[in-house]
Formats: sequence, structure tokens, C-alpha cells
Amino acid sequence: MTLPTLLDIEASGFGRGSYPIEIGLARADGSSYAFLIQPLEEWTHWDPKAELLHGISRARLKREGLPVQQVARWLNDELGNIGIAYSDSWGYDNTWLSLLFHHAGMLPAFRLEALRILLKDHQLALWHVAREALIQELGIHRHRAAEDARLLQLTYLRTRELTGAS
Repeated sequence: MTLPTLLDIEASGFGRGSYPIEIGLARADGSSYAFLIQPLEEWTHWDPKAELLHGISRARLKREGLPVQQVARWLNDELGNIGIAYSDSWGYDNTWLSLLFHHAGMLPAFRLEALRILLKDHQLALWHVAREALIQELGIHRHRAAEDARLLQLTYLRTRELTGAS
């Protein structure tokens, strides 16, 4: 079975004016990768509560983040041939992804879809319990983009196994 490619975005906050600060992918082969994003000058919104969740400071982004164009190019290179990635927070992630590509002056070579469209009702019923079990078993640190994307992918796989889906 081929695993779906999952995308996760960490952001400066959840309100108006928030922007992407880290994008992570869990690839179909199970590997995962993430990039920090250098904030643009006009990206000033910063929610200290969001920083408490993801643990990424604005200073670190300025120091270690990659330019928006480089991250957008990487995403297109990674996802252009696949054509699709999935997100559990489509509304937020699609907005932040659109913002990234807009400021990069590029169009995405893929589309982002809601993970929900891949899930059967019996998978949804088991989702929360399966995810929490995986967090405990694997010692996953939440709210970092690569680990969250991989957790989504593993939870998808676990719920398929638990329900006997092929």
C-alpha cells in the first residue's frame, strides 16, 4: 500500500495576519522533512501562545529560516509529480500555503486536500485513540511540522490496520 503524502504547517498564530513558519512533509515512503521559513518584513503577527506550542522563536526563524521562494520551490519539486498532498487542518494550512506561494510569486504545482476525504467513518471513529497511542509508543513531540505530518501518516496507517482496510 502506498501511503498518502501528508503536509503540516506551523504558524505564527491562528488569527488574522498569521503566516507559515515551518512546513513539513511525510513522504509516501515514510520519510519526513521540514523547513523553517524566514518571515518577511511585513509578516509581523506573533502569538506567544503559538510559540509555546511549537517552541520556535521569531529570532530562530530569522537566523535559520529559508526564504519563501526557496521553500515554495522545494514544495513544488517534492509534490509536483505526485500532484497532491493531504492536511488534517485544510482550512488553516491551505490559507498559509497560499500566502507562502503568493509572496514567492509562484503557483503551486500540486493541490492540498483535506485528509478527511481519505478516511472511512470507522477510521474516523478510531482516529483520536490511535493517534494518542502512537504519540505514547513513539515519543512523538507534537507541534513540529515534520513530526506532526508523520504522526498523521502513521495514524492513517494504524486506523486502516485496526479496521482491516486494504
